Amino acid sequence: MKQVIAMHGWCGDSNTWQLWKRHFQAHDWLWQSNEQGYGALPPLKAAWHNEPEPQTKQRQVVISHSLGPHLLASEVLRQATDLVLLASFGRFLPKGPANRALRTGLRGMQERLGSTDESAMLQAFLARAAQPSPISAIPAGPIQQGLSLNGRKQLQTDLELLIKTDGLPAGLPAKARVLVVEAEQDSIVVPAARTSLIDALLKHLKSPPCHWKLPDAGHALLVPGLIERVHDWLESAQ
Repeated sequence: MKQVIAMHGWCGDSNTWQLWKRHFQAHDWLWQSNEQGYGALPPLKAAWHNEPEPQTKQRQVVISHSLGPHLLASEVLRQATDLVLLASFGRFLPKGPANRALRTGLRGMQERLGSTDESAMLQAFLARAAQPSPISAIPAGPIQQGLSLNGRKQLQTDLELLIKTDGLPAGLPAKARVLVVEAEQDSIVVPAARTSLIDALLKHLKSPPCHWKLPDAGHALLVPGLIERVHDWLESAQ
């Protein structure tokens, strides 16, 4: 069985995976999308489908964006055979002088959630995530459609989690085959955090990760052909 569990990032939702889901399902993959429930969609925690007597090699693939790996349950990560980390990080706040300014900015975002400045703050975040593409290129999600009451609380909780990330997410298996897709024009994840992720993976994994650097991509990875490239990389392991 070939299956994927996908996890969106902070202030996103599972609708971001619609094109991915369509492509993978057309190639006989079972696809499930986790959902944090920031907006109109209810929360959903996916679990692996395990065949009682598997006839072929099991492929259990996690595809996650940004904060996504840290939002997954450790038992889901622990059973993954492959991981695709899209514009992601281990520790979001780098060590050193840049830490203080970033931390102050994130605390400011927390204070503006639920205030009259919330919409402007979230729109600014979305614009930075889209760069160098226009904000209109990002599929509609909770920011455009509105947060739910419980979703706003979850967003606060997950922003605190982002601030406190200090390494690889719990449960990431050392034997997994890992692809890191780095956006070189990322305006959300700073270069030091991207470098730190690769360093942590090199120390943790049995085999070094595959590392793609996309020179024209921003945090939202709005680049053509990425879905097909990722699918080809996964199929190449068979």
